[in-house]
Amino acid sequence: MSSHLTHIHASDGVSPPLPDVRIREMTDSDCEAVAEIRVRGWQTAYAGLVPQAYLDAMSVEGETVLRRRTLAKTAGAVVNLVAERGGKVVGWACHGPSRDGEATTADAELHALYVHPSQLSTGVGRALIQHCMTRCRASGHAGLRLWALEGNARARRFYERAGLAPDGAREPFEADGVQVPEVRYSTRLA
Repeated sequence: MSSHLTHIHASDGVSPPLPDVRIREMTDSDCEAVAEIRVRGWQTAYAGLVPQAYLDAMSVEGETVLRRRTLAKTAGAVVNLVAERGGKVVGWACHGPSRDGEATTADAELHALYVHPSQLSTGVGRALIQHCMTRCRASGHAGLRLWALEGNARARRFYERAGLAPDGAREPFEADGVQVPEVRYSTRLA
């Protein structure tokens, strides 16, 4: 799977997060909930954009193993956050150094932002992106970048409302031999 794909869901112009959404560091015990959110998020958001066989082959069990391995491997280099509502994990985001090919840049990159499909348009995504942007700014990053599927209109509107804009960079993501175009979004944080 692409390391670029970011799911739906700030800048100073975005409303404050809702008081019933708690953002905290992800732990190993969150991996299964995050895997469920990511798999269901892909299957919902990318239907019709990515081959259905690719989406059908995704499993929460396999994703849980991948999340545990990735969390341990990237500890310290990538910030993994979960959003809780009512004590239940309902969203996940991670950010770290921005990649431009093989090189890293001074900007941060939002590697992933996923919200459980039942929580779309409830403020969870907004709370996650605001928290990520605040942390990136506090860490000294001048900008934030992310990649989104070109055809994912909902995600693109979400990012634009959060203050990001397409910066002209494009590249394909391959799923089951099908090239799916991605566009890069960016914003200045300073």
